[in-house]
Amino acid sequence: LNQEGLDFMKIVELTNNKLLLPITNEEIALLEQFTDGPVAKTQLNDREQLLAHQLTVKDVLLRTKQDGKIYYKKI
Repeated sequence: LNQEGLDFMKIVELTNNKLLLPITNEEIALLEQFTDGPVAKTQLNDREQLLAHQLTVKDVLLRTKQDGKIYYKKI
């Protein structure tokens, strides 16, 4: 079978109405901090805050606000 000129797409699997997305090793390391519940944004350094935001966009973390403070927690 000649496959020249064909574009192949990676199949994205749907589970519970969510896309399974790849995450980086750096994001995995950050997620390991979320074993005991929510983490305050103030506990994260600048890079971790950026990663937390990226994970929020990917629907891996949920961003909430309580008593004027921002928290991230696993979904």
